[in-house]
Amino acid sequence: MDPTDAGAPLLSDPVQISGNVVPMTLTTGGKLRWPDRCLSIAKDVLGFTVEGSRIKINAVVESGPGICCPGNVGAPMRKTFTFEPLSEDSLRLWNQRLQSVIDSLGRPKKLFVLLNPYGGSRSAPKVFSDDVKPLLDDANIHYTLQETKYRLHAKEVAHSLDLVGYDGVLCVSGDGILVEVVNGLLEREDWSSAIKMPLGVIPAGTSNGMAKSLLDSVGESCTAFNATLAIIRGHKISLDVATVLQGQKKYFSVLMLAWGLIADIDIESEKYRWMGSARMDFYAIQRIFCLRKYHGCIKFVAAPGFENFGEPNELGGEIDELNSNWVMQDGYCGPTFDMKGFNRKIEGPFVSIWLHNVPWGGEDVLAAPDAKFSDGFLDLIVMKDCPKISLATLMGEMNKGGHVRSPHVLYLKVKAFALEPGPRADDPNKEGIIDVDGEVLARGKGTYKCDQKTLMTYDKLHIKVDQGLATVFSPIN
Repeated sequence: MDPTDAGAPLLSDPVQISGNVVPMTLTTGGKLRWPDRCLSIAKDVLGFTVEGSRIKINAVVESGPGICCPGNVGAPMRKTFTFEPLSEDSLRLWNQRLQSVIDSLGRPKKLFVLLNPYGGSRSAPKVFSDDVKPLLDDANIHYTLQETKYRLHAKEVAHSLDLVGYDGVLCVSGDGILVEVVNGLLEREDWSSAIKMPLGVIPAGTSNGMAKSLLDSVGESCTAFNATLAIIRGHKISLDVATVLQGQKKYFSVLMLAWGLIADIDIESEKYRWMGSARMDFYAIQRIFCLRKYHGCIKFVAAPGFENFGEPNELGGEIDELNSNWVMQDGYCGPTFDMKGFNRKIEGPFVSIWLHNVPWGGEDVLAAPDAKFSDGFLDLIVMKDCPKISLATLMGEMNKGGHVRSPHVLYLKVKAFALEPGPRADDPNKEGIIDVDGEVLARGKGTYKCDQKTLMTYDKLHIKVDQGLATVFSPIN
């Protein structure tokens, strides 16, 4: 159903509103009209309830005099419209026809909600009670609420959850819970069906890159209110998933991988967590003026149109190493790697390597402005060298994506990627940090908290993309 098409009348009957009898029409195009209003069922109507002889329409409208008025601008707000059919037969028909139109939209009826009460400023419980729950209630969506108790709890829940009866999994947190859920679903025996479960993201953490990317794609602000509306409306899109492999270990990524400057800022700034969100900017200044470079090499399969980036890569005995050592495990093993395709390379030293699956790395970092949700490619941002003053300017342009236009930056798209990280150029006894989706995947020697165990070692790893493997709720354009 096209919500912009008014269509023919599906039901037209006089009703009583505020003591006045007025004509009301529900069209096949999903419009509910009466003299003062025109509501789109797909975009404006959350749900409805029948209370005695009255029907209450729970809707979201822009603050202003009328939702159909040209030029009307304002923040969305909840609003209830009440009308009373003039007979029991009319009441029954309105109930049936309204429900039929809503059901035709494929909206979720029951959600499993994962809430991280500890992330960011610990605001998720309040975000849920103030912004999410009222909208779900208005939409008559049932839900099961589960608070996470510890790191990787969401992954465990997603791995064992009986998905039958649920229409989606809702993550109320930063990006971390979403990543855990994706990994949990893909490690199930029934991963191929489990990963089709639609996932929703409510921004309530330190990093909200996925929610920002989804909402910004249609020009909406990154708020829990808008994110919840996107989930209620039920519109879905496919999302690429990248598999990171190192020997027998694998990790599924939906956001980014960083090594060098960006990873150092993201992870090492944790020592200044008491500063709140200012810690990132504060530590970025430190890292710029005490700039590190890392030896290493990257190899990649370039997307069409980017084949001339880097230098030719002479293929050696490493080609068969990745696939020959793989042992079948439960869950998804990741895509097949044809290492012969890794025909381009760039040698270090590097200031920063950054791979992105979605445009925004956070609410104020437009890391990869050309990234798409399901194009089958990762956006690669490479910085080999940059004067410190230019670097400070470049970092300041990340909020609008201007950094990728710098002459000190290479910006391209890749289908597959191999990272061979090395030591710091100024100190061979110190290595770096590999950051995936905001979590430490590997720590080299001499790094911040290098004694802590990580999933992978600071060594060669490979990444390849599965186009559109996952599904996420997305706002309507």
